[in-house]
This record gives sequence, structure tokens and C-alpha cells, in this order.
Amino acid sequence: MAGGIWNVRRTGERWRAPYGSDPFASRGRLIPEDASPTRTDFQRDRDRIVHSAAFRRLKHKTQVFVHHEGDHYRTRLTHTLEVSQIARALARALGLDEDLAEALALAHDLGHTPFGHTGEDALHACMADHGGFDHNAQALRLVTRLERRYATFDGLNLTWETLEGLVKHNGPLLTRDGRPTPHYEASGIPVAITEYNALNDLELATFAGPEAQVAALADDIAYDAHDLDDGLRADLFGLDDLREVPFLHGLLAEIRGAYLGLERSRVVHELARRVITRFVEDVIAETERRLAALQPADAAAVRHAPGPVAAFSEAMAAADRDIKTFLFARMYRHPGVMAVRRRAASIVEDLFATFRRDPNRMPEEWSAGLSGPDDPRTPRRVADYIAGMTDNYAVSQHRRLFPETPDLHWVIWPGLDG
Repeated sequence: MAGGIWNVRRTGERWRAPYGSDPFASRGRLIPEDASPTRTDFQRDRDRIVHSAAFRRLKHKTQVFVHHEGDHYRTRLTHTLEVSQIARALARALGLDEDLAEALALAHDLGHTPFGHTGEDALHACMADHGGFDHNAQALRLVTRLERRYATFDGLNLTWETLEGLVKHNGPLLTRDGRPTPHYEASGIPVAITEYNALNDLELATFAGPEAQVAALADDIAYDAHDLDDGLRADLFGLDDLREVPFLHGLLAEIRGAYLGLERSRVVHELARRVITRFVEDVIAETERRLAALQPADAAAVRHAPGPVAAFSEAMAAADRDIKTFLFARMYRHPGVMAVRRRAASIVEDLFATFRRDPNRMPEEWSAGLSGPDDPRTPRRVADYIAGMTDNYAVSQHRRLFPETPDLHWVIWPGLDG
């Protein structure tokens, strides 16, 4: 039927703009497979990620706290699900492929170690002479090599668009003239990425597609809102401390003006809701403005744009920086958190040193084929094994190998100096 209600898009309905990634025009998989009769290629990618062992392990990997007291703080899994929800909302509003945005959100933290960023920092230091450790590169290793579930290939054999978005969700890795971007200037591009890129060119000098760009912003939004929520619930800081951040101070004034005498727990939740809403609305408006200026004919035009197409406005980018600065000082570097971080780092360091010295102390599936500590493959194999551990498994392995294991439980005590 032409015209009439069929041409009216109602709130919540799905649509794809010309610049959105088209699953029926995907660049395909490294190992060709027959198409599914019931799902698009991006939907299959999403499903493979959800059914992977690495995804299930996110349930027992911490986000910021380590072995925290209480059951309501975020884990890598709950954070990932929150990012996925925000990414889908952004994709739907902007006419992007929701399934690809969801797949990228679900996969973005697969490469993280146990114990949050503490574990990554410790493992990177252990691997300093062996190419370092990078969680984005580790995610690529997982979905292209380390997952061993399918009969005809290692990894998940994801589409080019999903792999490209996974590697480049924070922007290009190379400049247009082939030099590493500032983030990789000192260390160079991780070997896992360069090795895979030689097999399947991910175009490291261009921006990621639009779905990867909105998934990266969804990650920032989720971090801001939910780390504030967790920090307030853990009493790492109070509502009055948020006066240091003008954006948050304004939101609290709105809440208190609208709901006199509202109990603290509801204020905290209302604050997190409003943070997400304001950031999401800002991303949609700013991205629409940039799209109108660029007029991209397809997703390739987004990749080759001179800058990111999906973004915060200048004002909201400043609010994002202010929130992260506040959280860094008041939460990530809180004495109680730092005390646990040091103990967690020592567990990773002990495990790496032990398995590096005697790889046969790892399970056979990880030690198979290694000739000993001098085998050049040993450090990376050890890093792969440790990176895949959950927090609890890392602690249990340490207890198996050492007479004493640091206690990672913690309680905030007044005057705690770490």
C-alpha cells in the first residue's frame, strides 16, 4: 500500500538508514559458511558471542570492585548487558543495524582479565618483554582463535564488520600514512591484531562503522551512570560530593526539586536514570547533526569520514570528562579500592611467574606442545590462560599453588589508608 500509515514510522519501530550497516551486504566471514535461513549474519554473530565460553565467564569477572561485599554491584556481565541496551537504543534511533550494535556491545569486554583493570595492568607488566597485554587484542584472539567449539574452525568466525568494530571501536589504530595512532605510539599495534589483519584486512587506518561508534559511546555512558551508582551505594562518596561536577549537581537539583524528601536510594537510582537519558539524547542529537553535514551514502562513507560521526556534543563531552575525573579520584583511587587492587595484582603476578617457570602446572589443554619456560610461545599461552580466568578461579588457583593467598574481601573503614 502506497502512502498512508504504512509510510509513518511509529516510536520504537526498527528501520535502517542508508548509512547503517546492511547485513545482506556484509563482507562476510574469513571461512565461508552457508547463510542461515532464519537469521541475518549479524544476528548469528550476536548469538555466537552470547553462547561463547568467554561471555559466560563475564558473570564472575569484576568491573571495578574486587571480591566486593554485597550482591548488587556490577560485574563485567551486568555492565555488558547495560551497554548492549544503550547501544540498541542508539542504533534504533539513528537507523543503524541494531543486531550489529548489540553484537559489538556484547563482545567489547570479552578480553578482560580477572580483577578488572587491575588484572589487565598486572598482566601487561608481566608481558612487558613479550608484546604486552591489551584487552582489545585479547578479545580478537578469543573470537578468532581461542574459542574452540565449532567443528570446522577455531574462534567464532564472525563477520568482517563485527571484527572490525571490535578492534576499532575506540577509533583508528593507524594514521592515514600508516603510523600508529598516539595510543599505540610507544607500544606499537598488538601482535594479535597485526597477525589477524594480515589474513583479513580490517582497514586499521579508518574509523569503525557507525554501529561500533555508538557501541563505544554506550560503554562510556554505562560506565558513567553505573559507576556513580555503585560508588554511592558503597559509600565511597556521598551525594553532596557530586557538587564537584556541575552536570551532576544540576541533575540532583532537578530531582530534589521534583521529589521533596525522596529517600536516598531512590535519589541514587533517579540520578543514574537521568545521566543515561541525557547522554543518550545528546548522542542522538549530535550524531544527527554530524550525519546531516556529512550526508554519507553508506557505512563505508562513515568509515572514511575525517572524524567520528557518532559523538557527544562539546558540552556533554566536557560533562563526561568531569564525571570520569571525579570517579578516578573518588572511586578508582579510593584507599579501600587501592588496597584490594594491590592484593589482586599480586595474585596475577604470582600465577604468571609460576606458570611461566613451569607451564606443565597449567591444565593440559594449555600446556600441550610447550617445551618449557624457554619456549617462545609460553608467555603468551600463560597470558591467555590467566586472562580467561574468573576472579574466583584465579583465587582458587593461587590457593592451590601457594601456602597463603591474599584476602580480597574489603569493607570501607573511616580513615582507611590502604
